[in-house]
Amino acid sequence: MNPDLIGWLASAILMATLLRQIWKQYQDADASGVSHWLFLGQMLSSAGFIAYSWMLRNWVFIITNSLLLLTAAAGQLISMHKRRGSQARRSSDDRPG
Repeated sequence: MNPDLIGWLASAILMATLLRQIWKQYQDADASGVSHWLFLGQMLSSAGFIAYSWMLRNWVFIITNSLLLLTAAAGQLISMHKRRGSQARRSSDDRPG
């Protein structure tokens, strides 16, 4: 069996799970349970793995880690957007009405 086939299959499964999680996070009204450190760590480690994979010329991991970097960035942006919305709602609720 071709090892790259196993790698591509594993990559597809991982991406499907992460995309589902990002969609769930996007639909959730509150991002208070999501740590921004998770996304920052994922982005830094993905960047390191991209460089490492590039040196090895391993396209499965170059592409997979590039996609992981994009999902981490999307998760971070969604989380920041949700937190700002939550803070704005809380501050408007605190105003005398």
